[in-house]
This record gives sequence, C-alpha cells and structure tokens, in this order.
Amino acid sequence: MSTTRLTTAAAIVRYLIAQRTVIDDVEVPLFPGVFAIFGHGNVTSLGLALQAAGDDLPTWRGQNEQGMGLAAVGYAKAMQRRQIMVATSSVGPGALNMVTAAGVAHANRLPALFLVGDTFASRLPDPVLQQVEHFGDPTITVNDAFKSVSRYWDRIMRPEQIIHSLPHAVAVMLDPADCGPAVIALPQDVQAEAFDFPDEFFATTVHHVARRRPDLGQLERAAAALRSAKRPLIIAGGGVHYSQATADLAAFSEAHGVPVVETTAGRTCLPAVHPFNAGPVGATGCTSANDLAGAADVILAVGTRLQDFTTGSWTAFARDAQLIGLNAATFDAVKHRSLPLVGDAREGLRELDERLSGWVADEDWALRAKNVTADYHAYIDRIADPAAVGESGRPTYAQVIGVVDRAQQPRDYVFAAAGGFPGELINGWRAKEVGDFDCEYGFSCMGYEISGAWGAKMARPNDEVITFVGDGSYMMMNSDLYSSVLSGHKLIVIVCDNGGFAVINRLQTNQGGLPFNNLIENARHHELVYVDFAAHAAAMGCDSERVASVHELEGALKRARHNDRTTVIALLTDAYAWTGGGAFWEVGVPEVSDRPEVQAAKAKMISGKQQQRIGT
Repeated sequence: MSTTRLTTAAAIVRYLIAQRTVIDDVEVPLFPGVFAIFGHGNVTSLGLALQAAGDDLPTWRGQNEQGMGLAAVGYAKAMQRRQIMVATSSVGPGALNMVTAAGVAHANRLPALFLVGDTFASRLPDPVLQQVEHFGDPTITVNDAFKSVSRYWDRIMRPEQIIHSLPHAVAVMLDPADCGPAVIALPQDVQAEAFDFPDEFFATTVHHVARRRPDLGQLERAAAALRSAKRPLIIAGGGVHYSQATADLAAFSEAHGVPVVETTAGRTCLPAVHPFNAGPVGATGCTSANDLAGAADVILAVGTRLQDFTTGSWTAFARDAQLIGLNAATFDAVKHRSLPLVGDAREGLRELDERLSGWVADEDWALRAKNVTADYHAYIDRIADPAAVGESGRPTYAQVIGVVDRAQQPRDYVFAAAGGFPGELINGWRAKEVGDFDCEYGFSCMGYEISGAWGAKMARPNDEVITFVGDGSYMMMNSDLYSSVLSGHKLIVIVCDNGGFAVINRLQTNQGGLPFNNLIENARHHELVYVDFAAHAAAMGCDSERVASVHELEGALKRARHNDRTTVIALLTDAYAWTGGGAFWEVGVPEVSDRPEVQAAKAKMISGKQQQRIGT
C-alpha cells in the first residue's frame, strides 16, 4: 500500500479537496471553499495547508467567526444542501463564536463543517492562551459546547483518526435524515503531527445523495387515508426544496386538487400564482392558509419538522385531523401521531401519486381554497399599497416588502431571519419563481440576514441577493458587509430602522407588559442617540443612501440593481404596524400579576391552549 507522509492538517485539506458531488449532471467540489479567521490554534498548521491548497480549496477571510458560520449556512441553503462550506477558527473565543452558527445549521437541518482549533492533546503546555480549565475533568475544552448543536462531533487526538472520522462526518452531512453540522476539534499539536496516510484515502470520491423509497405498507396506509379525505391539505416544508421535489409537488396538487400551504422553510415551493398555493401557514401565516389548516381532515406534511410557528403551537389543525408525515427523518414523520411515510419527498410524492390515480378532492374544497386565497392577496395588496399611511406617517414593513415584491425580477433571491421581517416577508413576498427565498426561522438568528446573504451570494453569483434587516439585527452583526465588499459579492441590503427590537416590544405589550428595554426610547440611556446606518455602511466600503418614503425606496432599489458593489438602503419605518392573519402562538405569561393586562393575557392564553392537539 502506497502512502504519503503529511501533517494532520495537510491531510484534512487534501481529503476535502478529493470529495466531489454532482449538480445538474456536472461534477463539482463537495467543499467549494473555507471561511477562516486564523489564530494561534489554527494558523501555523491548518492555515499553512489551506494556503498551499490555493484555488483547489479557496479560503475567504471573515470578520467574525459567527458570521463565517452563518455564511456557510446561507451557502448550504442556497445550494439546497448539495454543497458544503467549511469554517475554521482558533481556540477559545473564536471557537465559541461559531457555536451559535452551528445552532442555526442544526435547527434548520443544514450541513456545514466546522474545523475548530483546540488545546494541546499532550497537555504539557497547559493552561495555554484562551484555554478554559475544568478542574475535575481535564478532557473538557470549550469545543465540548458544540455537542448540543452538532450532528457529528469528534476530537482528533491522533493523526490517523481522521481516516475514520472525516468519512463519517461527510456521510452525516449528506444524509437527508441526519443532515446537520459536523464539528471536528483539532488540538494544536495534533494538527502539526505527521503520519503515513494511505494514498487511497485521498482518492477522488464522487458522492450521490440517496433517495430512500417509502415502505410499501406505509404507502398503502397513507394513500387510503387520503382517499378517505373530504378536505385534504398539503403542508410543504423545506424538505421539498432539498429533495428538488417542487415540480412533483405542483403536479401532485394539480392532479388531485389538493391545496398547498407552506412553512417558512418551504416558502416558494410553488409560485404565488399557482392555483393551489394557499400561502404561508401558522403563527406568522395568512388567513387563507390557516382557514384551510383548521378545516382540513387529512393533512399530508411533506418535508417539515412541524415547528410551533407552523402548527400555531398545535392549535392550527383540528384535533381529529389525520396527519401523514412524509419525511426522510423518522423523528419528524411520526410527530403528533402522524401516519409515517418515511422516505424522500420527491419519490414519496411520485409513489403516492401512482396509488391515488383517478382520485381528486372535492371541487367545493378547491373552490374554498381559491376564494380565501384571493382574500389573502387582496389584503396584502391593500396594506402594501404605497398610498397607505399609518399614524406614524412612516413606511411599514409591509410597504417596504411590497416595493421589492412588485419590482421582482428573474433571479432575485430574498433574505430575512429575525425580528418582524419573517412574519412580514413570508406574507408579503408573492414569488414569481420557485426557490427564490430564504428566511431563517428555525433558529431565528439575528445577524444571519447579512452574513447568510454573503454566503448565498457566493452560491448564487448570478442572482440579485436582496436582504431585509432590522436595526436590531444590523447592530448585532454587520461586519460581513465589509466581507462582501472585499470579496466582490454584491448584496442589496434594506435596513429598516424602527427604533429597536420593535416586534418583541409588540409581544411584550400584547401579553400585558409595559414597553421596557426593547425600543431604544424605553431602554435605560443617558443620551438618546440613533445610528446613521447609511453612513456606517459607507465606512465599510458599501454604496449607501437614506430614503424617507416608499417612492424614494423604489428609486433607490433601481439604482442599487445597477451598482457593482454591496448597496445599503436605510429608512425609518413604523414600529407598530404589522401584518395580521397569524394563528395562536404559546408563550409564557405569568400566572400571578398585579397588572390587569397580564391577567387578561393569561386568560386568553389559557383559552387558546384549549385548542391544542395532544401529541408526542
């Protein structure tokens, strides 16, 4: 057996370069690049190996480790999990900064590879710079914090261990059921140690993601349940995108007359004008989708983990409605006593379609869906109208989104994550194209809006990536504006300044509390100072401008499309106007309070909970 003597770090890089995948019949790298911030825990070994790799594994410099991880997640989402970015950090704070990004990947079932520096395996220099010591267990380092947010975790204590570990990490990240982040902790001394690695370990490997077919018995039971339905409904989740099953979903709904509602991750599985697309469902959903969800007797949940915002904390569906869980993950397929249909979304829809040949849902049900959906679109048109003026006189989120919605062009890709924008964007964006949307609402991570968009632009260089960010998220993480300018990945960033964390202020006051510590004016302060976001963005090399109205935003968007670098458009927006139509959402309201408003909110919460399905 022929071997090559390499350091652990160099062997890892060579292995990553050797991994390939196929996208649209073209063989491409499985790992197209690395986001890196170097420190003493990774610069001398892994950094040296990455420098030597050059364009075979391009390295991109980040500004913050969390931002790099979020960019990796945004890339994976934009590529529908078909390629995986790597992020590497030094030890200690650099590694811990990436834990949040790993949480985003884990919650959203997206692949990312985190190569994190670690302390010395020998322990001879302990305690080293940035090491956190555990007196009773010296094996623990800060990298153990990743265990709760990783699908695969390992610490390499000997060079040859990567021969076992790396293939398993890749397998997990590519598995449709187990997909999520992999974390490999790399002690500084082990990175530098050499081993005679077998050359076959570095042989080019082309990966093909398996499409698991459902069990025949599960198929028959699911088909029988649907045939018995009077008011069937499909919930389309992110798994429809990841399975490239959007065309099959459209064909299935059309053939059998079944309305489709979408989760946040499943948004834009169908164009907005599709005759069976009834809009987004759940706590931030629309009236049409929630009307149908509450009336449906059989619900086919495709590729969704049925998060509380989708299910209205399990009040959105009738208690006696039968759920069918078509999902690659058994864990998701059996939720709330669902009939499980464990398998690939595309293949599952195709095989169900064969067994339902000739069956079509009641025409009255389809007509109901059409009518309530028309009402939903009329409502969005009304609140997004530029002529609508609220009490504040400032543009609303709905109007801001309406500008971009009306002006959407082929290959636009819109972005949001936290605060008020998820509920507003999933309602106000009426997609003309399938798959033109990423709203990270599994972890709802503030900061994803800019960093994730940077990664998405890398994945989709020919698309216009337009990201919506509130002032709160902007203040939390904005440095990847600079990254996008440095790297030449142009974004259009619309910053809506509503004076703080306005949507949480809404939650606070709606549940009986007083405005406190969310809007800047209600926070403890010596001097009330507001940020000039356009000037701040300009200081990082962006083109930028401030606008004051919906009409000015329309002109700024046109100019931004013609710019050749990241463009930030900032405007003041209303802090109190929100899109309606959402379902119930359970939050913790105090059982005892001196405030009558809190007592009333608790009574309303108890009443809402009476509609919850009892499940597992």
